[in-house]
Amino acid sequence: MTAGSLHRPDRLVPGARVAVVAPSGPVPADRLEAGLDILRGWDLEPVPAAHVRDVHPEFGYLGGTDADRAADLQRAWCDPDIDAVICARGGYGVQRMVDLVDWAAMRAARPKVFVGYSDITALHEAFAVRLGVSTLHGPMAGAFDFLKNARAQGHLRATLFEPETVRTIAAPEGGRVLVPGTARGVTLGGCLSLLASDLGTPFARRSARGGLLCLEDVGEESYRLDRYLTQLLRAGWFDGVAGVLLGSWAECDDPDLPALLSDRLGGLGVPVIDAFGFGHGDGALTVPFGIEGELDTTAGTLTLAVPALA
Repeated sequence: MTAGSLHRPDRLVPGARVAVVAPSGPVPADRLEAGLDILRGWDLEPVPAAHVRDVHPEFGYLGGTDADRAADLQRAWCDPDIDAVICARGGYGVQRMVDLVDWAAMRAARPKVFVGYSDITALHEAFAVRLGVSTLHGPMAGAFDFLKNARAQGHLRATLFEPETVRTIAAPEGGRVLVPGTARGVTLGGCLSLLASDLGTPFARRSARGGLLCLEDVGEESYRLDRYLTQLLRAGWFDGVAGVLLGSWAECDDPDLPALLSDRLGGLGVPVIDAFGFGHGDGALTVPFGIEGELDTTAGTLTLAVPALA
């Protein structure tokens, strides 16, 4: 599959019902409740999934059993009375449950808003490849940034309710240009390590051809980031990419990181900008995936051809 514009779900309106699911790690109860309160404050009706508060009986890094996490996602997506599905947190676990979902049933359901990042990258890819639906790479209901940061909250809220007001997404302080230029393509991507881990799986897209590729990660040493990027390069996954936007590299504390990114990505011959403000960093911006846009590294902007939601 090459990058192409995907079906846009409808925007949210006051009173919309929003399912909150935990496809990855367990969610601390206090953070979940705080996130639900924020959604209520936006005049939404949050609907916690049946197993959103679960912890796996053997592996405490998972939020409930694989089957239960898959069932929660499928039930929320297929419920005609649910208007959006927001993940509670990342961590790890999507790759264990993604193939337990009935994707035929998901395709038969009405497309709706889907929000998450980090480990949720594997679901962004699945929604693009298996459903043809655009998604939002943005703050999650039980994550610190969503709970504490006004910029993260405000940008997500505008995207959900008034997406035409955020058609141009600007990097904080302009970003850091690694390769100058402009490029047009369809947005895709997410967490670098998860994209590398998806290689070779049955439904993984073969390349980012035609795409504006968004990459970020957290807590990785430079040699690991080098390995992920090199693996994707060797696999031909970057072949035909139109441009690259790099988000936050939180807890990737290496002063040589910009040099590494330039070394691995500069040879692609396409515009590359770093520090674009999405991902695991404070005040993360919401970036729609599956929408055509234009990257301008000089202006430090991503301008969407259409609003993220219909």
